[in-house]
Amino acid sequence: MSRTVRLTMAQALTRYLAAQRTEIDGETLPLFAGVWAIFGHGNVAGMGEALHRHRDALPTFRAHNEQAMAHAAIAFAKANFRRRMMAATTSIGPGATNLVTAAALAHVNRLPVLLLPGDVFASRIPDPVLQQVESFGDGTVSANDCFRPVSRYFDRITRPEQIIPALARAMQVLTDPADCGPVTLSLCQDVQAEACDYPESFFDERVWTPRCVRPDREELRRAADALRAAEKPLIVAGGGVLYSGASEALRAFAEATGIPVCETQSGKSALPDDHPLNMGAVGVTGTSAANRLAEDADLVLAIGTRLQDFTTGSWALFKNDAMRMIGLNVQAFDAGKHRALPLVADAREGLAELADTVAGWQAPTAWTGHSTEGKAAWRKDADAVLAATNAALPSDAQVIGAVQRALGSDITVVHAAGGLPGELHKLWRAGRPGSYHAEYGYSAMGYEIAGGLGVKMAKPDEEVVVMVGDGSYLMLNSEIATSVMLGLKLTIVLLDNHGFGCINRLQMSTGAESFNNLLKDARHETLPQIDFVAHAASLGAIAAKAASIAELETALTQAKANDRTTVIVVDTDPLVSTEAGGHWWDVVVPEVSERATVTEKRKVYESAVKQQRMGT
Repeated sequence: MSRTVRLTMAQALTRYLAAQRTEIDGETLPLFAGVWAIFGHGNVAGMGEALHRHRDALPTFRAHNEQAMAHAAIAFAKANFRRRMMAATTSIGPGATNLVTAAALAHVNRLPVLLLPGDVFASRIPDPVLQQVESFGDGTVSANDCFRPVSRYFDRITRPEQIIPALARAMQVLTDPADCGPVTLSLCQDVQAEACDYPESFFDERVWTPRCVRPDREELRRAADALRAAEKPLIVAGGGVLYSGASEALRAFAEATGIPVCETQSGKSALPDDHPLNMGAVGVTGTSAANRLAEDADLVLAIGTRLQDFTTGSWALFKNDAMRMIGLNVQAFDAGKHRALPLVADAREGLAELADTVAGWQAPTAWTGHSTEGKAAWRKDADAVLAATNAALPSDAQVIGAVQRALGSDITVVHAAGGLPGELHKLWRAGRPGSYHAEYGYSAMGYEIAGGLGVKMAKPDEEVVVMVGDGSYLMLNSEIATSVMLGLKLTIVLLDNHGFGCINRLQMSTGAESFNNLLKDARHETLPQIDFVAHAASLGAIAAKAASIAELETALTQAKANDRTTVIVVDTDPLVSTEAGGHWWDVVVPEVSERATVTEKRKVYESAVKQQRMGT
């Protein structure tokens, strides 16, 4: 008979998490770097006591906002290429539902995070408890059922022994490259404190390593045949390249075949920006170098990408009627999108075997030469918009240029929603893999500062620079205080265009009048004069205002030497964005309007829609 140990469910959960390991570059490390926790009546007694008991083996971190702490956990996993992760626990009610946005973000981006929200009493005796959401027609429903559609795996723990199979299933999802995503274990608050005799073997140390799926022989043959027949091949590198550690394999494959490479938001930095075959960003926020190749390509090798509409220009970018696509992806759901030839495999293994299969074949030299000419032309255009000017209000691009000149490419830049992702995707010149950290799958405003904190936890010895707009800053800035509290220094560049400048530009591009996006165009009695410098300083940061690009570069240099998080505020022009590069994006224009400008834009829209490729 196996030996047992009597523990509460919460104690068993935390002890189990502390025993999980991963191996990175030959070093064995804890798989879970810690647990973010904001306590309330639904988790302070059960999970709180258990986390205190295991605080050395499984550190607990206190945050100021539940959504933000989950964002930090997700960013930590992304920065570690999904090889390490974190958990987050909350009370029931608003504490739990504040995690739902973060769960959706992790789900869209295929990133691991373990969410442990408190839940109602399994016994139901005290019902309705404080913050309990009651269903009039279903006694089994709680607010935590909101997690079901945004979790890869969801379970509600109503008995203490259920944590054994639940954690086994959770770990399979969190560590599987194809099914990776958020796991929610909804912890009934009374069950957290209930005891059970758990087998000691349940707490044995286990090392989790990523599964590297090799391609099917027939799928490999078909992909190789299609590649050999191509005259104008193009590689689209997605986040899967980084997660599988395939950057070197991608470089070797591109150089051996002469195929130019372009990058999605998640895939950017898979190749260094200065590699001659790296054409940079593709799609709606793409470079002219990449997009002109995408328009002509007769074969697209899509590696580790879910082919989101910003990548495909709403499926109007690929204009060659003869274009075929190979979907090299560990997830079959993504590999077969839009009638692609699926090549279901780990990116690194798939590239290696594809390289062996087509050894000796190269893309036509005219096509490769055409690509390098396009890159040179794009560099010229990019240099022009990145350069400093004497404009009263600089553009986002000019701020990006200042950051790059002052800090170089050795930093890790973090950003998420608004206009910055488009400008950075085009213009940022990334160095090593992982140095460009974008959350643009869910495009969640408020991710930036919390995400930067998670990146800094993953890369404590690196300079982490967060670029954020004033609208996103105002939504979620509390983790500035957390970064100071934890001694994790960030450099935050806050671009203040006095509103939601990106959506204002999009609104105007559809023929509409500027309305309710910039502060001056929203209903107001008095426009607030927001002192971001004073606000950031009140949270414990060093803060400064840069009145020009030259002052910004000086402040960035100083920030590098500062001993704690620094926030640098710079006013920017809300109406200016980089016109070079880019591609049409399907944003529907009203079919009927009293505004002549909207009617004219509708005609343009109807013409553009005809360019879309139909597929499944």
